[in-house]
Amino acid sequence: MRIGLLIYGSLDTLSGGYLYDRQLVEHLQANGDDVEIVSLPWRSYLLHLGDNLSASLIRRLAYLPVDVLLQDELNHPSLFWGNRILKKRASYPIIAIVHHLRSSESHPAWLNQVYRRVERRYLRSVDGFVFNSQTTRQVVEGLIGAGRPGVVAYPAGDRLRPGLTDEQLAARAWEPAPLRLLFLGNLIPRKGLHTLLEAVARLPRPAWRLAVAGSLEMDRSYADAIHRQVAANGLTEHVQFLGPLRDTDLLTQLQISQVLAVPSIYEGFGIAYLEGMGFGLPAIASTGGAAREVITPGVDGFLISPGDAPALAAYLLQLVEDRELLLKMSLAARRRFATHPTWDETTSRIRAFLEMIKSSRKLVR
Repeated sequence: MRIGLLIYGSLDTLSGGYLYDRQLVEHLQANGDDVEIVSLPWRSYLLHLGDNLSASLIRRLAYLPVDVLLQDELNHPSLFWGNRILKKRASYPIIAIVHHLRSSESHPAWLNQVYRRVERRYLRSVDGFVFNSQTTRQVVEGLIGAGRPGVVAYPAGDRLRPGLTDEQLAARAWEPAPLRLLFLGNLIPRKGLHTLLEAVARLPRPAWRLAVAGSLEMDRSYADAIHRQVAANGLTEHVQFLGPLRDTDLLTQLQISQVLAVPSIYEGFGIAYLEGMGFGLPAIASTGGAAREVITPGVDGFLISPGDAPALAAYLLQLVEDRELLLKMSLAARRRFATHPTWDETTSRIRAFLEMIKSSRKLVR
C-alpha cells in the first residue's frame, strides 16, 4: 500500500499520540508499504483554522500518490473545511486517527462549543476512523452518529520490553520508605500534575519521593506555576524534574519506581498507564476518559474523580503504609499488562483495516 500520514510538527515528538503514530509507520514500512509523512507547522489554533483557505495545501494533498490518507485528528482545525474540497479532487479515502477530542478536555464552556463545532465538521468530513479506545469511539459517535467504518486499535505498552521477575517486584515493594512515585507526562494542565502535588503535600514528607518525567516546554506558564506550587508547599527536596526521557532512561525510571500516578483530567487512552503496568507499577488515574478500560480500581490501580486530591492522597497513604497491598497490586498490574495486545497486534489490526478500506474503495469505483 501507499499511505500518507498528515501530522503537525515532527513524528519524533514525545507524546502518547505521536508514539502511536510512530509505531504504526514503523509497522507499515516493515511490511513493505510506502509511507509519506506530510507535516504542517505548529501554530496557534486560530492560525491553523486559516490552513483551510490554503489552495497550495489542498493542491499538495490532492496530488499525493497514495491509496489512503491518514490524518491525525489533532490536525482537525487545519482540515475541518479543507477536507470537503479535498474529497472532490482526491482519489483516495481519508481516515482519521483519533486519540481524543479537544472538546473532551476542560475548557471554558464557550470555547468548548467552538471546539465541538469545528471537530464535528471535521469528523463528518472523513471516510473512516482509527480509534485508540472504545471510549474515544463512543465520544466521536456521540458527536456525529455511527455508520462510518472504524476500528478500535488499543495502544500497547511492550516497546520497552519489561522483564522484572516476581522476586524483583517483591524486593522493590518491600524496600523501606520513601515510596517512589512516578509522574509520566508532559507538563500541561490536562495531565493533572497540580492535583498530584496537592495530594502529596498532604502526606508526611519522609513517606514519599516524586520523579516527574516529561517536557517542561509544552506550556511554559503551567510549568512555571508547577514550580511555584512545589516551592510554596515546601516540596523542593522531594520532587525531581527529569525532563523528557528517551527510552533507555525511561526504562530505568520504570524499573526503580513503585507507583505510577498521572491523575489526568481526561485521557483518550493513557499509554503511560499500560507501560507502567508492564513494570508492575500500580497506576493511579482519573475517571475522565478511557483509563477505566485499562485500570481495575483496587486491583491494579486506583481511579479518582478529576481533581480529587484528597482521594488521591488517601490512596497513596494506603500504599505507603501497606507494602503487602503494594506488592499485590504490582503483580496484578503486570498480569493486566500481559493480557493486553502488543504493538505488533495493534498495528497489524490497523493495517488490515486500511487494506479493507483500500479494497472496498476499488470495488465502489
